[in-house]
Amino acid sequence: MDTIKIDSFHVIGISVRTTNENGQAAKDIPVLWEKFMSEGILERIPNKTDNSLYCIYTAYEKDHTKPYTTILGCKVENLDDIPDQMIGKTIESASYQKFVAKGNLIQGAVYNEWNKIWNSELERTFTADFEIYDERSLNPENAEVDIFVAVN
Repeated sequence: MDTIKIDSFHVIGISVRTTNENGQAAKDIPVLWEKFMSEGILERIPNKTDNSLYCIYTAYEKDHTKPYTTILGCKVENLDDIPDQMIGKTIESASYQKFVAKGNLIQGAVYNEWNKIWNSELERTFTADFEIYDERSLNPENAEVDIFVAVN
């Protein structure tokens, strides 16, 4: 797989601090998605560059086995106007390995791809990893989601 360089960008969204320990993230992240969808967060994010959703994993305590922050939001032009109860974050320029999760989102296509990543020999930096849900993910039964993992 090729390593690609991605320039820094900003996101605004909502977040949760979670961990993969004891399956906690499997409970917390779906709740974050539900809140995002049910409370119309997408419509409230200012200065969006597009309507793709970014699910970002950052502020790792150590690695994917320890607590980290998940942010669900959109790429924005700047962080000048962050609505109440949302957070803004700049994802710094870095090298990434790209993966593509294909299949049924409800049946865990993205989680299954992460399992492969967790069990791989990648030299991860644990700075910020992210998924992009764009027009290819609109049909949850036959979706494609890009996953970018920060690497050395």
